[in-house]
Amino acid sequence: MAEDFNQQVIERFRANGGKVDGFPDLLLLTVAGRRTGRPRTTPLAYREDAGRYLVFGSNGGAPQHPLWYRNLLAAGGGTAELPDGAGGTVAHSVRPVELDPDERARQYAEQARRVPAFAEYADRADRAIPVIALHPLDLSGDPALPAAIVAGLRLHHEDLRRQLADLRARLDGAAVPPGADFRTAGPGAGLGPGAGPDLAAQLRARCLSFCHGLDMHHIREEGAFTAFQRQYPQLGPAIARLRADHRTVADALARFEAHLATPAAADPAALRTELDRLTEGLEAHFAYEEERLLAVSAPHPER
Repeated sequence: MAEDFNQQVIERFRANGGKVDGFPDLLLLTVAGRRTGRPRTTPLAYREDAGRYLVFGSNGGAPQHPLWYRNLLAAGGGTAELPDGAGGTVAHSVRPVELDPDERARQYAEQARRVPAFAEYADRADRAIPVIALHPLDLSGDPALPAAIVAGLRLHHEDLRRQLADLRARLDGAAVPPGADFRTAGPGAGLGPGAGPDLAAQLRARCLSFCHGLDMHHIREEGAFTAFQRQYPQLGPAIARLRADHRTVADALARFEAHLATPAAADPAALRTELDRLTEGLEAHFAYEEERLLAVSAPHPER
């Protein structure tokens, strides 16, 4: 299956510093799914052009545009992983710009000249294959941009905090007395009318939505960290700590998602315990991140 093949490529890319046999110029693009918000990672051929990365919506010559293309434009941005030149990979926050028809035709023709398979894709697809320029985040051009990004980050943290508080309240309100059967319990926590199994499914869906949002938030931050560290080298130790925090949270998210797929997730009290375990230390992480990034990025008065 295509997903299995892509996953193998992703694993080899990350294990080998961005090098995958048979794919000389490859990046990993991660964007949020339009319907689920879940992070979706796709290996893509690319070409660097004047500081931007060109990717091509060939979809292997299929008649429809690829899902990553629709997700990327809907999200308005994503994260691109590329080789860092030192045996590893680095994430960049990227902004997509779809090329206009004239430039699209010229850039696609150049890609087909370099990689003949792209000419075959165009023949089979019978559509104008889109070309997207991924512009990496650059903090050097606008002195106000770093502080604006941190302000947006704080707003997103507040939204995640509200979601978490709402989840906790709903799980607490849905709890049933010891010995009762949650599968036959009535509605709770303001979720509206419905049988117990429906309530359990709604709670799991809300938890999963929170997990996907938190995961995507951290993935996009990884790309922004690259730009912040380039602009403010003194942030190196702080960003190393934040990235380590992200890895810890990612492992916890994977465990929590696995729990959501088990029968035990139908018990709101047990689900609340697992949610608290997932989010332990999250507030401290948010506060540290805001403090350190804001300290260097806030405008300083003239001295």
